[in-house]
Amino acid sequence: MARALILALALMLAAPAAAQQTPSAPPAAHANDRVLGRADAPVTVIEYASFTCHLCADWHQLVLPEFKRRFIDTGRVKLVFRNLPTAPPELALPAAALARCAAPERFFDTAAALFRGQAALFNGGSQDDWYAAAVQASGRTRAQIDACVARPEIRNLIETEIAQATAAGVHGTPAFFVNGRQTTDRSLGGLEFAIRDAEAAAGR
Repeated sequence: MARALILALALMLAAPAAAQQTPSAPPAAHANDRVLGRADAPVTVIEYASFTCHLCADWHQLVLPEFKRRFIDTGRVKLVFRNLPTAPPELALPAAALARCAAPERFFDTAAALFRGQAALFNGGSQDDWYAAAVQASGRTRAQIDACVARPEIRNLIETEIAQATAAGVHGTPAFFVNGRQTTDRSLGGLEFAIRDAEAAAGR
């Protein structure tokens, strides 16, 4: 699945580093994003993550439930998920494409299935089983997912997110930006501090 995506990421990983540039803030939330929370939430938290990153899986399973209860469900924050696939590309890129091809309202269910199954995969589990659980959560059939991931638009979306992460100075996953400012503390307390800072700056 998604051989063209795998090749594209392999080329990006193999390319020499570009000349040092001043990082730019990632683009604001837009129609192509996958968003959890109210569109009019005053604070936007952008996450760059990979489905093969164990720290990302830990964050989504251990931190996100309380983060959602405290900040998203109360209307203070919307969470924007963007892909920054990491090694191994033959796993990360098809997973990113699969999640992008889920029904939009099922994206975070699909992401949760991928993160939940990650440990079993890396402990000798089946790649097919990993994807199958995500497809089941996606609101699409396997045939629909396979047709979708072959579309050039999906590759372009993921490549764009990778390029934007690079331009923003992201060097690892998960990476978080709170109203455009990167925070290196991805703990619940660290993110709360950044969110309160953003609210204060907005006069809330």
